[in-house]
Amino acid sequence: MRPSLLFVPVLAASVAQAGPIAYGICQTGCNAVVVACYAAAGFTFGTVAAPLAPPAIVACNTALGTCSAACATVALLAPIP
Repeated sequence: MRPSLLFVPVLAASVAQAGPIAYGICQTGCNAVVVACYAAAGFTFGTVAAPLAPPAIVACNTALGTCSAACATVALLAPIP
């Protein structure tokens, strides 16, 4: 047996994929910001119907969508050593 074959599993295991954990942390941050955004607009997150939402709430929801998309792009696709 060649000794170089013993190093293949070691090299493959050296990078950890912590994407799902980082994604959850990132999403928690996004949700905390949108709750603050709703509170600043005088509303409670999760209680406003979409058709009745004022422009401030629409802006909060847009920011949440952008933040969530950034979390998915960065945290789920990039390996974290």
